[in-house]
Amino acid sequence: MGDSITFGAAIGNRAANCYPKVLGGLLGPKYSVRNFGVNGATLLKKGDKPYWKLNAFEEATKFVPNIVIVKLGTNDTKPQNWDKSGEDYESDLLAMINHFHKLPSKPSIYLCLPVPVYQSRWGINERTVTMSVIPVIRKVAKDTKLTVIDLYTALSGKPEMFPDKIHPNAAGARVIAKTIFSIIKI
Repeated sequence: MGDSITFGAAIGNRAANCYPKVLGGLLGPKYSVRNFGVNGATLLKKGDKPYWKLNAFEEATKFVPNIVIVKLGTNDTKPQNWDKSGEDYESDLLAMINHFHKLPSKPSIYLCLPVPVYQSRWGINERTVTMSVIPVIRKVAKDTKLTVIDLYTALSGKPEMFPDKIHPNAAGARVIAKTIFSIIKI
């Protein structure tokens, strides 16, 4: 589950090169990896495009996954989202975790740290990512005993992989897929 970075916005041949597709290839045929990423999606229920209200959320729930990878937070940094309801990020993240924990499949849930923001655009900004979103994700992961997948560190110092300074290209998507794979491989 995620935003445009999960969806694969701005990636050439997105269907083949988005990180969920690459991750599926790494995991092999015993796994069915689905991409429930939506451009502009927020974790915040009061955000300008709450994931909670999107078809992808319903589809991800109906999929009844065994593994859930949550990669939301980048769009939450926009001032119209964070300034209005950033204080709800922790409770909304906990609600998302609880929603999926209640599924009959009892999935393993992983929380991804956002990738770096190499230039503030569309209101998305590095300061809110590093000073607010990442600390909350780490706190929630610690409190719920969930594993954090550190995409921030994996893609730090790699601005060349971000043509628009927000979204990774195909090479960046491969780094994301390999980072996730290194944590969830069984």
